[in-house]
Amino acid sequence: MKTIQKVAITSITVCLLTVLGGCADMSQRDKNTAVGAGIGAVGGAVLTGGSGIGTAGGAAVGGVIGNQVGR
Repeated sequence: MKTIQKVAITSITVCLLTVLGGCADMSQRDKNTAVGAGIGAVGGAVLTGGSGIGTAGGAAVGGVIGNQVGR
């Protein structure tokens, strides 16, 4: 069981560092879009009880709103 936990933690850490490294040269508008999509996905998942369509819809709406903020 300990080995599985170590592998999982290592995998999550590598994925997180990769994602953060990919955001290094994003414009402010791109960052707003990504944050909006993330918040929208969480909101959509919460409102629909974890439905995939609700999560995707929330991400789409949040991404559009994030893109338009500060325009």
